[in-house]
Amino acid sequence: MMRAGTKALSLLAAPLAVHILKALQGEPKGLLDLHRAVGSPPESTMRLYTRTLQELGVLERQRTNEFPATALYSITPAGDSLLKVAALLQEWLLVSPDGPILLGSTAAKSAIKALAGGWSSKIVRAVAARPLSLTELNLLISKISYPTLERKLSTMRSARLVEPQAGEGRGTPYGPTTWLRQAVVPLTSAVAWERKYAADVTPQVGRLDVEGAFLLAVPLVKLDPSPNGLCRLTVEMNGGSSPTTAGVILGVKGGRIVSCTSRLDGDTRASASGSVFAWLRQMNGGPAGQLEMTGDLSLSMCLVDALRVLPGVLAHRTDAPLN
Repeated sequence: MMRAGTKALSLLAAPLAVHILKALQGEPKGLLDLHRAVGSPPESTMRLYTRTLQELGVLERQRTNEFPATALYSITPAGDSLLKVAALLQEWLLVSPDGPILLGSTAAKSAIKALAGGWSSKIVRAVAARPLSLTELNLLISKISYPTLERKLSTMRSARLVEPQAGEGRGTPYGPTTWLRQAVVPLTSAVAWERKYAADVTPQVGRLDVEGAFLLAVPLVKLDPSPNGLCRLTVEMNGGSSPTTAGVILGVKGGRIVSCTSRLDGDTRASASGSVFAWLRQMNGGPAGQLEMTGDLSLSMCLVDALRVLPGVLAHRTDAPLN
């Protein structure tokens, strides 16, 4: 099972893939020099990763005209853009609750795989809405076996992505840590990269992806004390012959978000809507004016601007893939 963004995340979870990209950032290299630059891994492993990166259009391999002919590897625009996703991922890893983690390390691999696994399995979407026990998750996510859910939840807990919450039921409910919420920025950046450079081989953005991103991000936003009312944030997606929409309705009181629901029916004081690309640009720090806003513009603009400058991570969001 795979959801939007997880292909890029899984690629950057692999230390060798990260080392190859960084080694080629300055200039093209022959296979022998590249092999040495990334620590001389087994040749079969090196071939596997370079082939995978080529198939995704991240690397380019050319034969030189010299004798004897050699293969020269260089990074493509897609590879340069993927390195920007890597930079955002690195900033997120640096604020890990257990201390800074370096991208390309074993610890980074574990954290990113836990994030990608939680995102793909829908656990992230579920616990972002409210704390849930393993039993409750099993009822909500019926397509995944109980042992698999238990393993993924345990992995997320070990990675400090979820933590136990107070509850009155028999099971222990788990909710997202602040660090998991902050992961929304590298997550949306990874989705943006896939949509631009690997749309044919990666999943389209779905309703659960949209809801999950908003539900993660909303508790992080900081607002001025003046906004009040309900505001609908809507993403317009292509659903084959019948377009679909997804998003959230936020309740704001005295500059605080007091409610967030994924049910989009009902009257609101303001709204902001746009395509998947428009929202990805906004949530990756892109220029304003990409969304259509109606109603109380001060309310909708305040929320949209807050989503563009999420606190705690990513001081260099202007380098995001779609800008």
